Amino acid sequence: MTNDVDTLATALYATTDDMLKEHPDLAPWRPPVGITPRLSDAELVTLATMQAILGYTSEAKWLRHARAHLRHLFPYLPQQPGYNKRLRKAAGLIRSVNRILATTTSLWSDDVWVVDSTPVECGRSRETVKRSELAGWAEYGYCASHSRFFRGLRLHLVRTLQGLPTAFADRGQGRRTRDPP
Repeated sequence: MTNDVDTLATALYATTDDMLKEHPDLAPWRPPVGITPRLSDAELVTLATMQAILGYTSEAKWLRHARAHLRHLFPYLPQQPGYNKRLRKAAGLIRSVNRILATTTSLWSDDVWVVDSTPVECGRSRETVKRSELAGWAEYGYCASHSRFFRGLRLHLVRTLQGLPTAFADRGQGRRTRDPP
């Protein structure tokens, strides 16, 4: 397994690094003078992508695993708060890189896509929903799979049969479609 994970990390890093050299506008803005990050953007994207692929939902557990098994690939691994802060600032970069990586696979051009949706409740009462920041988006609806009414949004995910996300959208009073994460 180690060789497979090492190969995955190397391929992800090389692809991401080349992509960032071709499109430097994708990287988060940094002032020209200041402290250079010890973890490059390509390394950060590689770590985040591997965390998702290997199924780690906890950043702390992922960083412990990376320190124990991937230290030879990443000379510097930040602590969990620093990792989280960098991930939040690089969300657009990670989304763009994952989108580009997804479109280069044969799964992207699959003929069959599956749509799934789930309710995202934002409040139980009308007053709560009105006070919420989702006041213009949330609406009242029924979820047959949960056999209950809810106030909130419905999140839709479009993916291939193999599980590759291709698009997602939320349904409220206004409709928006976004790139997949």
